[in-house]
Amino acid sequence: MLLSSIYNKSIHTTLPNLRKYANSRFLSSSSFGSVGVIGLGLMGHGICQVAATSGKHENVIAYETEEQFLEKGRSRIEASMAKMLSKGKISSGEADRILKSITYTTDSSNLADVDFVVEAIPEDMDLKKKLYQNLGAVCKPEAIFASNTSSLSITDMAEMSGRPENFVGVHFFNPVQLMKLVEVIRTEHTKSDVFDKVYTWAQDIGKVSVKCGDTPGFIVNRLLVPSLMQAMLMVDRHEASVNDIDLALQLGAGHPMGPLHLADYIGLDTCYSIVKGWTEKYPDEPAFVIPACLKQKIDSGDFGRKTGKGFYDWDGDKRGDAIE
Repeated sequence: MLLSSIYNKSIHTTLPNLRKYANSRFLSSSSFGSVGVIGLGLMGHGICQVAATSGKHENVIAYETEEQFLEKGRSRIEASMAKMLSKGKISSGEADRILKSITYTTDSSNLADVDFVVEAIPEDMDLKKKLYQNLGAVCKPEAIFASNTSSLSITDMAEMSGRPENFVGVHFFNPVQLMKLVEVIRTEHTKSDVFDKVYTWAQDIGKVSVKCGDTPGFIVNRLLVPSLMQAMLMVDRHEASVNDIDLALQLGAGHPMGPLHLADYIGLDTCYSIVKGWTEKYPDEPAFVIPACLKQKIDSGDFGRKTGKGFYDWDGDKRGDAIE
């Protein structure tokens, strides 16, 4: 999810041509007839919309535990569809078909017959453990489970699910409707045919899928987050200024924004939470460190763009001067 901030902020992303995926409500699928999406927040509502837009499923079940969250997710999807319609990306008939193919529910029994479940709830392992225990009792034994986590262990969730051989990771990037990449993660328990089916599903819904083992952060965040920490360690050592570090990566490496700018944009609290979890779980991994300047900003409540202050001053989404 993190790298999407770069593209969302700095790179023009062209919306894929969705019409070819939406000509019929019942297009043939090489993977799943029915899909359930659990959690309709920032990521979940996008996954639900993309699955429905693909036209590859007989139905898409959108599940939330509370009505207020369900309605918020529905509103997000409807607003996104209205925007696509106004820009001529889809026809009114296509929009109608997509919206009607989604069933919204707070009743978990509606997930009993789905072939594939994608979980997109908050990054809290206790919450996920409770969810997967409940799903195990509700869903049919052959149903495949997947988590959209960006930082937690797929293996840990697989083992608590009661069906580790039928469990994978599917890491989408924000915004789901625009970003093409999906990291599909396997564990040592995952059956080959299950992994292949999910890998194909990501392509079925119009994404580009890549394969990865269950390493912390998978491919993108495993490389990205430690690089952000290295930039902060340079600040700790007074080796270069905040502005010069960012400018150097922009002009010298072709990055659309520098690492400290990106960390502010993502949220320093989010960066800290990820790295803190990694350092606790993998204490012997030298790439996982918490820089002193990051800890100081967390303790001060300076989380970057969302609080108006981090490595830079912020006015909404507009970045101000670096705080040296």
